[in-house]
Amino acid sequence: MSKVPLTKRGADKLREELQELKSVKRPSVIKAIAEARAHGDLKENAEYAAAREQQGFIEGRIKDIEGKLSNAQIIDVTAMAANGKVIFGATIDLADEDNGKEVTYQIVGEDEADIKCGKISVASPIARALIGKHSGDMAEVQAPGGLRSFEILAVRYG
Repeated sequence: MSKVPLTKRGADKLREELQELKSVKRPSVIKAIAEARAHGDLKENAEYAAAREQQGFIEGRIKDIEGKLSNAQIIDVTAMAANGKVIFGATIDLADEDNGKEVTYQIVGEDEADIKCGKISVASPIARALIGKHSGDMAEVQAPGGLRSFEILAVRYG
């Protein structure tokens, strides 16, 4: 399986979630299952069924996170010599040439992408158009609404 890029911050967040699931949530749901079992008949025990369902979700999420971390290529953008070039992990200030609005995006791995927080996937059309460019360059993006032009105002790392 090929390595998937992940920012250092994204990997740290996944590790924190994994720790929380293993040390807090998993023991909690095991305790809930034990308590529900103590109530007797498991066939008609809604608490038991809910706890087992929650356990399945937690175990699935643990496996998912462990898989992502094992296949991750963790990239610390602050340790790279990018010389002002847009690379994975960089934060870019853009001016939309069509409407004059300024936006800021950070290019992150697919699992970290959250447009509301200004984090775009490295596989997105905007990220692909920006990678390799420098501050002052223009980038044209084929968006669903048509061709859009952006000027790169600044490139930051970290």
